[in-house]
Amino acid sequence: MRRALTGLCLLLSVLLLPRAWALNAGLGEPPVLDRQTPYAAAQGFSAAVHRGDYALAAHYLDLDFIPPAEQKARGPVLARRLKFVLDHKLPTALASLSKEPQGNSEGARYDQIGVLTVGEASYPIRLASVPAAGGRVWVFGEATVRAIDPLYEEYGPSTLGEVLPPWFFDKPVLGLELWQWLGAVLTLVGAGVLCVVLEKLSLGVLGQLAKWTSNGWDDALVPACKGPMRLLYFALLGALGATLLLLPPTSRFLATHLFTSLLIVSVAWFVLRVLRVTAQFVQQSVSKEGKDAARARGLHTQLAVLRSVFEAATYLIAAALLLMQFETVRNVGVSLLASAGIAGLVIGLAAQKSISSLLAGIQLSITQPIRIGDTVIVENEWGTVEEITLTYVVVKVWDERRLVIPIPHFLDKPFQNWSKGGQTMLGPVLLLVDFTVDLDALREELRRILENEGKALWDGKVATVVVLEVLDRTMQVRALVSAHPSNLFDLRALVREKLMVYLRARPEWLPTTRTESRSAAAQPAPTPASEQAQPPPPATPRA
Repeated sequence: MRRALTGLCLLLSVLLLPRAWALNAGLGEPPVLDRQTPYAAAQGFSAAVHRGDYALAAHYLDLDFIPPAEQKARGPVLARRLKFVLDHKLPTALASLSKEPQGNSEGARYDQIGVLTVGEASYPIRLASVPAAGGRVWVFGEATVRAIDPLYEEYGPSTLGEVLPPWFFDKPVLGLELWQWLGAVLTLVGAGVLCVVLEKLSLGVLGQLAKWTSNGWDDALVPACKGPMRLLYFALLGALGATLLLLPPTSRFLATHLFTSLLIVSVAWFVLRVLRVTAQFVQQSVSKEGKDAARARGLHTQLAVLRSVFEAATYLIAAALLLMQFETVRNVGVSLLASAGIAGLVIGLAAQKSISSLLAGIQLSITQPIRIGDTVIVENEWGTVEEITLTYVVVKVWDERRLVIPIPHFLDKPFQNWSKGGQTMLGPVLLLVDFTVDLDALREELRRILENEGKALWDGKVATVVVLEVLDRTMQVRALVSAHPSNLFDLRALVREKLMVYLRARPEWLPTTRTESRSAAAQPAPTPASEQAQPPPPATPRA
């Protein structure tokens, strides 16, 4: 029995020995290759075809169904064609192959990458374990190699590429064949020209459509599309051209992320334009309606703050979408969010003030304790609110300085808003005069000043002169005038100056210090009347 089994083993080895030495006999003796596992064979094939060594890549194919005399010529051609099929339809499937010599866990002699269809026919893409010199090796199976030609006709380059001279397909340069480099240049140039033409045509059509509507918002929005629309067309045309070029995985990765990034940027750019145009349109519409200036300033403040909020959200979303394209960044972000609870708490506490300022800016835009254009006194400085952002307010001080104040200051601390409420404020002018001043004449002079020199500043409502206080030597008079908050300071200064000119012409009305002195030697003290009424004492008789 033992002799029979030994003989059977010898017979099988003799029968299989020619097959072992005859694998791809027409290609010659194979170089040192790693074909011990499906994964190693697939990666070796991919590395060879992408550096243009199709003769070496042919050793990863089972070509025994081809006559040995034709294998050397047909093998590199089939390897090149399989490269395009895999790159176009199964770019990431090679990484899922088994790294064990026995293949998949079922113990089969093949490991399947995927299944491709052409019409109603299905073609499985497999690596098979076949006998070779020194043992069994993994190569693309015979059925897969037979399916390369029909798959290439369906998924390979167009016939336009095949009519180019052969040297366009001989050897890749930096991973791309020469016809692909030519196509990439034509794609970029063509996309650059066509995006300009398509933008002009689109703007013309949109402009005509906007004229048919009575709303002026779309008329202002159409010109804002210039720029973002061109970038959008360029990204779409570039992505289409990159798809037709059948780029290898690395180049396709770069092209895809480049044009996707341009697409995201174009959309974000367009959103920012829409926000700007919408804010301007609403502001101009309110101004044309001729409504009160306070309401217009309030609306301007709300639009400015809301526009800042939406712009910040647009930038944030655009940046997130740009980063989400990259698997490494996305995985790192997910890992950090999942495992950095304490770090997140620390960051949240550190950002508490920033978040508080952001919410304070939103609250200020809603409650509006101040508005753009309001006259305020804050930090003992008089000025006009020039700019309101999400985190700070810029106040233009009277001497042209800019006072930058954090938003929470206007919610936590008191300040004066001269523009809040009515459009009139009262301003006093204090003067020190003599007790002999004619107050009626002073009132007439104040009225004259306001109706002549101060006519452009005075609102015509309040003009009074009253005695505010009587001191020991002078009298304090208050002249009270009314004006718009922005004109009140100038009016008070004008009234003060003109009244002083009026008083200088009448020096007797200016404060006067009175003193009175007497000489005790020149004027004896008067004798009291009680003493004058008494008779003189009688004379004393002499002894």
